[in-house]
Amino acid sequence: MKEIYHIAAAADWRHAKLHGEYRISTRGRSLDDQGFIHASESHQVAPVANMIYKGDRNLLLLIIDVSRVTSEIRYEHVSGWKDPFPHIYGPLNVDAVVEAVPLEADIDEIFSFSVTDGR
Repeated sequence: MKEIYHIAAAADWRHAKLHGEYRISTRGRSLDDQGFIHASESHQVAPVANMIYKGDRNLLLLIIDVSRVTSEIRYEHVSGWKDPFPHIYGPLNVDAVVEAVPLEADIDEIFSFSVTDGR
């Protein structure tokens, strides 16, 4: 199973589970605002979390099985980053999320992640 990851506010994920689809692109921006949902490869999770979500609480890391995603996934380069990021062009169907694990910073407010965390 090929996985990609998305950082979500716990409240946004609860809302998505009630409605069958997730429509948040990134912190403070919806799918309608951005045009796609930001996602990451495993090695991109911690750097993104530390850049964008520093100080945030109640975060979840959505672990997404790409074979179950019904919207198009495009890998696109982002300025300042070496590797392309997966972007989901449409709503994320909740049944593509195989697990949602807490994403918490350490005492120094630093996020870390490896594929074995929380699994």
